[in-house]
Amino acid sequence: MPIEVKLPALGENVEGGDVVEIHVAPGDAVALEQPLFSVEAEKSTVPIPAPAAGKIVKLLVKKGDHVSTGQPIAVIEDGDGKAAKREPAAAAESAKPQATPPPPAKPTTAPAAPASAKPQAPAAPVARAPASSDGGVVHAGPATRRLAREWGIDLTQVPGSGPKGRITQDDLKNYVHTLASGAGAGRGVKVPALPDFEKWGPVEKKPFESIRKRTAEHVSLCWSVIPHVTHHDFADVTDLEAFRRQQDSAGPKLTVTAFVLKALAIVLKQYPQFNASLDDAHGQIIEKHYYHLGVAVDTDKGLVVPVLRDVDKKSVQDIAKEMAEVAERARQGKLKVEDVQGGTFTVSNLGGIGGTGFSPIVNWPQVAILGLSRSRQQPVWKDGGWQPRLHMPMSLSYDHRVIDGAAAARFCRKLAELLESPMMMLLHA
Repeated sequence: MPIEVKLPALGENVEGGDVVEIHVAPGDAVALEQPLFSVEAEKSTVPIPAPAAGKIVKLLVKKGDHVSTGQPIAVIEDGDGKAAKREPAAAAESAKPQATPPPPAKPTTAPAAPASAKPQAPAAPVARAPASSDGGVVHAGPATRRLAREWGIDLTQVPGSGPKGRITQDDLKNYVHTLASGAGAGRGVKVPALPDFEKWGPVEKKPFESIRKRTAEHVSLCWSVIPHVTHHDFADVTDLEAFRRQQDSAGPKLTVTAFVLKALAIVLKQYPQFNASLDDAHGQIIEKHYYHLGVAVDTDKGLVVPVLRDVDKKSVQDIAKEMAEVAERARQGKLKVEDVQGGTFTVSNLGGIGGTGFSPIVNWPQVAILGLSRSRQQPVWKDGGWQPRLHMPMSLSYDHRVIDGAAAARFCRKLAELLESPMMMLLHA
């Protein structure tokens, strides 16, 4: 019996991803739960397992394709009925007799009438969906509608690329980029086509790989919707560095970033507007009372930002150990979708590479991000004489709609105080 394998939900508010690996070919025998594809979503790679044992009849997607949740991606010939037990809906929909599809159509129409009935609550958004310019209904998923509300975007103005003109999150992002560039609105210059560079010499064309492409889309979105300001400061980490080096043999290697994360959890509680998101559509600032901090990790495929949860409840040793583990998973491409979701504040540390400062881009829907650069010895007049002190540059970018410059300066000074006197962190444990 042929079973149509559909892309399952990859995570909350994730509507699809890109096929980065295909592990089987038509005619292959597969076992239950054997990975068929690897799909990249939210900069993490998710294996898509076989819903039943059987034989691959057909692959419906190829490497590099973008697939959406619920989209058919393969067909498995299954003779033992295991797939029917695991995914009865998928089995019914893929059956050849055409008598199966009509029954779902009737229940879909019937519940629409009693819109107030409790069991039919999911149908309510369809009834309230905005009408398009031609009088039809705008088709978009809950995650896309939520995003549109947060950005204050009228969905009736957004062209959809999905079936029946369904609007995806990518469509919404493209629309925002178009508005930001002024294209189509008479407020800017449309980007022209690139010239033929080969006229002047040899070139090499490389694919714009998935993680890099997702990063480009996300930073373009962040830059388009957030008015950025960057505040620069430094922390004297001389004593912190001496203490850190003393602990090298006492457990997991403690890094400066681990101390920064611990200090940030303390400062964010004192300045909750930095641990927030702006809901412009409803005129609200949403302050989170949890502290899930993202840490940018440089990998061969591009930048990823895994999230460490409940940092305020962990010791510096716990944070350092978890950071090392999650960074290694990131470099191996083994992050799960949930590993990169739910962050409330982000840290990007370039100190291991160099630089004296930079302007990190706020990781929407967050409102602030901290950038760290390489620490350097500086002569400082202290206790009646010049002393070499180790200064670490800090660059705090923030959403000026939510945070003022004075608050940013106070935030950085408080963070610096904790890093300059690390024992003070014990008072906030």
